Amino acid sequence: MLYPSIFNENLFDDLMDFDFPVFKGFGDVDKKLYGKHAAQVMKTDVHEHEDKYEVDIDLPGFKKDEITLNLENGYLTVAAAKGLDKDEKDKAGKLIRQERYAGSMQRSFYVGENVTEEDVKAKFEDGVLKLTVPKKEAPKVPEKKTIMIEG
Repeated sequence: MLYPSIFNENLFDDLMDFDFPVFKGFGDVDKKLYGKHAAQVMKTDVHEHEDKYEVDIDLPGFKKDEITLNLENGYLTVAAAKGLDKDEKDKAGKLIRQERYAGSMQRSFYVGENVTEEDVKAKFEDGVLKLTVPKKEAPKVPEKKTIMIEG
């Protein structure tokens, strides 16, 4: 179960002499949703090259159709959402337990106002989303030229 923590220590250790109740079956919801690597979800590496950036985002346990990319106002947003339904019935068909888990996450990166959707290349394989984003500078505004008036 996730408890509030600071510097990997339980925040409530010094304040209270009791433990929070632990509900059976809910302690590993994040692992059920995101697999055994839940703590490493959306770890990101950014590599800079002369003309582009390469971004590698770890998304273990996700499928391609659970990931969305949006580009708006110069921000590239990577979002991933996942749900898991688990129904158990006894032999007579009566519902004896029903559980639903859902989770989502997202990260945004400023890529510049001049980058378009066509410029960004994305590839998803082996749980890693690989993005290629070109470096684009703002178009240069031509300088005003003054015309001298004779006479």
